This record gives sequence, structure tokens and C-alpha cells, in this order.
Amino acid sequence: MDPRIERIEGAIRSVRERLQGLSPETGIVLGSGLGRLADSIESPLVIPYRDIPGFPVSTATGHKGNFIVGKLGGKTVMAMQGRIHYYEGYGMESVVLPIRVMIGMGIRNLFVSNAAGGVSFNLHLGDLMIIRDHINLLPNPLIGPNLDSEGPRFPDMTRPYDPSLIKLAEGLAAQMGIEVKKGVYIGDTGPSYETPAEYKFYRAIGADAVGMSTVPEVIVARHAGIPVFGMSVITNEAHDDYSEDYENDGEDVVRAANAAADKMTRLFKKIIEHI
Repeated sequence: MDPRIERIEGAIRSVRERLQGLSPETGIVLGSGLGRLADSIESPLVIPYRDIPGFPVSTATGHKGNFIVGKLGGKTVMAMQGRIHYYEGYGMESVVLPIRVMIGMGIRNLFVSNAAGGVSFNLHLGDLMIIRDHINLLPNPLIGPNLDSEGPRFPDMTRPYDPSLIKLAEGLAAQMGIEVKKGVYIGDTGPSYETPAEYKFYRAIGADAVGMSTVPEVIVARHAGIPVFGMSVITNEAHDDYSEDYENDGEDVVRAANAAADKMTRLFKKIIEHI
């Protein structure tokens, strides 16, 4: 058997043993500072990544490193309280392993979130941006022999973010009085923040927000035919017109994400209720 499949199936078996018969319908990935959404999950069952054989451990600021399984919006969800990043030194196989596990547990939708820099001049601190498309500057997680049991060799990426979920989110946000914007997310490797020249370049090629994650997870979900909804919380303005003493700071990013997390939590919960 392909060792990659062995690793995936071993992790799935370990998680299934802990789920006590629960069958998650929706997977959720919670980015930097957004892990508090997990606090809204009812009757939570916590599975630390470190307790899953062969599983990577999240080391990034604001990422606790747990699966949380329980009820949100009346549905059984499986949330990643912290993701795995390429910049932590993990290979792409490890970065996307949690997504493969959630797919193996039977999720039918994947919600991804992240803290991002607002490259567009229309995005400001605390904004919520629905991701309508992305640009990938990270290694593609499907490079190498295809896992035929997981999906096709050349998966279609015409609509990486599900149009019906985007339309639903926009309608519900309007009803709830939550302002949302929509744009293109660009994922780069990090962990250094981008230079002003890079911000200008990303804006020129069509990006609205920039971050260090998300895209590999979306590619793997689409490889398996799972519909995806994505949202960025804008935690700094990457407008390259800084004051002379300005510095990007990871702790500031987490604080800004925390401040916007309540709005995102309410919206995610409402969307899940309606799917």
C-alpha cells in the first residue's frame, strides 16, 4: 500500500475511535486568532493532534492544535482549532493530512478561514472577505504520484470556492447586518511578512488579500470533490504606504483576528444552519 494512504488511513482510524459514533457533516479550518469559534461548538469532543499517530503538531501563534467535534448550527461539525503551515517546516503531505482525515470522516462541505493582509485599498482592518478565488504561490499538494482513491490526476479548479455557498453567505450576511467583502486570496510561503514591493506585485496580478495558508487545503478538498467556502479576516492593511516606524507583528494579527472572530462565528453558524 502507498505509505501516504497508510498514514491517512491510520489517522482516520485513530480519530474514528475517539468520535464515539459522531459523523461530521462539515469541516472547518480555523486560522490565526480564529480558534475561539470552537468555543461556540456544543458538546465538544476534543482530540489533540499530538494524540493522533503520524499527525503533525501545530506550532504557529494562535493555533492550539486540536480537532473539535460537536454541534454548530444544529449540525455535527469537525473543526481544526489551528492548522498546519508549510513554513513550520512540514511537507505538503503533512500540511493537508488533517483535510484528508476530515474527508475520510465523511464531511460534505469544508469551511476555511484565515487571518490575511488586505492588499486591496478597499480592505481595512477588521473586514471580513469572502474568498471568491485564489492565486497559489505555495507548492501544490498534489505534486507526486496521484492518490487515485482520493481524486483525479488533474482536478478542475474553475470554481474552487462554491458559488452557491458564496451566494448563501452574502444573503445571510445582509440579513444579519454583517458587512462582507469579496475578493481573491493569494497564498505565499511565509513566514516572513511580505515586502512593500511584493504587496504592490500581488495587487498588480489581481490579489485582494495575502496569507500563508488555506490554498493547499482547498486544492485537496476540491481534489476529493468537496465544496469549499472560504473567508479571510483582514488583520492588517498591506497598502505599502506605511509610516517610517511601522512593523508587522504576529501578536497584533492575532489580536485583530480575535476582534473580528465573533462576527465570523455568527455568520459561519448561520450558513451551516442553512446547508
